[in-house]
Amino acid sequence: MLPLTPLRSRVTQPGYAAALFLIAATALSALLIRFPPDQYAFYPRCPIATYLHLQCPGCGATRALSALLHGHLTQALQLNALTTLLLPIAVLYAAHHLWRQRHRKTLTWPQPPAYATYTLLATAAVFTIARNLPR
Repeated sequence: MLPLTPLRSRVTQPGYAAALFLIAATALSALLIRFPPDQYAFYPRCPIATYLHLQCPGCGATRALSALLHGHLTQALQLNALTTLLLPIAVLYAAHHLWRQRHRKTLTWPQPPAYATYTLLATAAVFTIARNLPR
């Protein structure tokens, strides 16, 4: 028998939100494993790369994640080094946040410190400039 608790109150519970996050991450990982972006054309193209012929910080991130899931670390670094190097940090931060929220009654959105946000923006800007320099 399903509980009669409204969906909104269940989603704000940390355990339920963590389960939804893990289910979504697993489904997206399965999609990337089964349908690699370099073999299937249904993945969206970056509008910045399409119209401006420049690579944004996210260009190649989907292909890099697919390469990581297939165990090709060097290929993932070549496709998008920023995503590949920041992924472990993002996973650890998400796990830490969910761990802290475990004993609270409501789930709050993670709020990284301001210095982390500015550092990430500066890193992305430098990465974007460096990857678009002529070779």
